[in-house]
Amino acid sequence: MRVVIVDDQTLVRHGIRSLLDLSEDISVVGEAEDGRSALEVLGEHRPDVVLLDLRMPGMDGLAMLQELRAGGDEVPVLVLTTFDDADLVLGAMRAGASGYLLKDVTLERLVGAIRTVAGGGTFLQPSLTQRLLRAAADGGVRGGPSDPAMPVEALTGRETDVLRLMAGGYANREIADALHLAEGTVKNHVSTVLLKLGARDRTQAVLRALYLGLLR
Repeated sequence: MRVVIVDDQTLVRHGIRSLLDLSEDISVVGEAEDGRSALEVLGEHRPDVVLLDLRMPGMDGLAMLQELRAGGDEVPVLVLTTFDDADLVLGAMRAGASGYLLKDVTLERLVGAIRTVAGGGTFLQPSLTQRLLRAAADGGVRGGPSDPAMPVEALTGRETDVLRLMAGGYANREIADALHLAEGTVKNHVSTVLLKLGARDRTQAVLRALYLGLLR
């Protein structure tokens, strides 16, 4: 997998490159120190994944991501930053990021996230999911519930129960135990939830549910 690193701190970029060089299936093909130069690097190297910081001088990561998507470029973008504000996380995901990690993440999780988004999936660091859920419960996540771009079929009460446990990171077996259901029934509910929310995976389903205010 070909990766481009976008971060305004040279030492951080070099450190991430050195760590990723330890992985046999990842190659760092380019670096950029701000959003504007990143767009040029991406046009030159056409990577499989972009590791993107958000707070940078000049064009920041969010503006760069918005311009990238506006131009029709669908390269997976994995945000890697120090900022864990709930609105910032959701803003990046709404702008088209495929994942969001904090810089204190382990190498194993970083590599796993790169592989996930490169394969078309979505990845959100578990601690961030919990932060988003707390913010939603407190009414602190803004902007999502009335989003007209995401019409969804209403979830049943049982599907909502399953969704809440999915958001908590529970596996199908654990959900089955908690709700006193057969595991096969839970699998069917999860599939229906993904279908109704138009989500590719469980993480994306939770994010869309947060946008729509379904987990308050």
